[in-house]
Amino acid sequence: MQKVIVVGGGAAGLMAAYTAARRGNSVVLLEKNEKLGKKIYITGKGRCNLTNDCLPDEFLANVVHGRKFLTRAAYAFPPASTISFFEEQGLALKVERGNRVFPVTDHASDVTRTLERACRSAGVGICLGETVREIAVRDGSVCTVRTDKASYACSSVIVATGGLSYPSTGSTGDGYSFAEELGHSCVPCRPSLVGLEVREDVSAAQGVSLKNVTLSAKRGKKLIYSEMGELLFTHYGISGPLTLTLSALINDLPLPEIAVALDFKPALDEKKLDERLIRDFTERKNESMKNVMRGLLPAGAVRIVLRAAHVSFEKQANAVTKEERRSVLAALKALPLTITGLRGFSEAVITAGGVALNEIDPATMESKFVKGLFFCGEVLDCDAFTGGFNLQIAFSTGYLAGENAQ
Repeated sequence: MQKVIVVGGGAAGLMAAYTAARRGNSVVLLEKNEKLGKKIYITGKGRCNLTNDCLPDEFLANVVHGRKFLTRAAYAFPPASTISFFEEQGLALKVERGNRVFPVTDHASDVTRTLERACRSAGVGICLGETVREIAVRDGSVCTVRTDKASYACSSVIVATGGLSYPSTGSTGDGYSFAEELGHSCVPCRPSLVGLEVREDVSAAQGVSLKNVTLSAKRGKKLIYSEMGELLFTHYGISGPLTLTLSALINDLPLPEIAVALDFKPALDEKKLDERLIRDFTERKNESMKNVMRGLLPAGAVRIVLRAAHVSFEKQANAVTKEERRSVLAALKALPLTITGLRGFSEAVITAGGVALNEIDPATMESKFVKGLFFCGEVLDCDAFTGGFNLQIAFSTGYLAGENAQ
């Protein structure tokens, strides 16, 4: 019986440990936190969007970095396998908008408990509150894992330590250190699926959530993003689903080269929206612009639009010139937002960057440099959009690592 050590008790590590144990290996999982799956508890706003009910090709289409690398994993353990695993373990699931899969209970803790129960029933030894200090190698193969409490002889080590996002959950980049100490290189880490800071003062709209708006981004003349959905104004800039998706696409690009625009009324073309403005300005000619515009936007958003159009909040509608009306129209259809930065890892849903993929065998998740060394989950240079796809990366790569560790 071979001894497999799994470092990290998150989604990827738990799936890897379970899979390795099912193959007859003696498996020990080492987790430095006092409980397993700490990050799972906060995913999906505490409900845990554990995968997306889609085919492997659609899953891969939602991967931002590492799409080609993940092809083998996506077909070896697709979303359907994740769903089957949890249902066979007794966790009832439901599918919501956008094919997002959640536990029927709406409790992320049930996902963690299901994974833990599966591991224990498969014979995985789980050690909590134990921090790995070193992964030792002899003659090109892993041989020992040393922690702050003990040493473990082993034939394989699976590193599933997560990234840098939400460091309060224990994601402090340990896996990158292990990788580099063992000869691997790491792509610089960036926060992804995170809010964006803007130069413009949008604080007047802090807390305003807008639905059915379109956020678009260009790099030079090339359109790199344009989607309709929901956007949230914050004290620092913008957040919400549209913003998180955009952050995944631009976190490795020079931000000064990115031009972002917000269309508040994508359902109306400029001609129809202009007609609406003329009608509103005529019917409410003696009212201030800040009140007239409330027919189109929430109060906070009105202030941002009028400021961008250089029109006084208190100006009466009948005093607005044609040029000013055109400026208001332009701000409504393409409010410019200058991205100055990404919010930090403490707010990021996922980490972009990580262990370089060209140094890992995509069919097994094994290191090309060290025999018996495997990587899976967020520690790898793989990330995806929201919708359950990042947890699916964890489960797919965790499965492959567990399947091949021996």
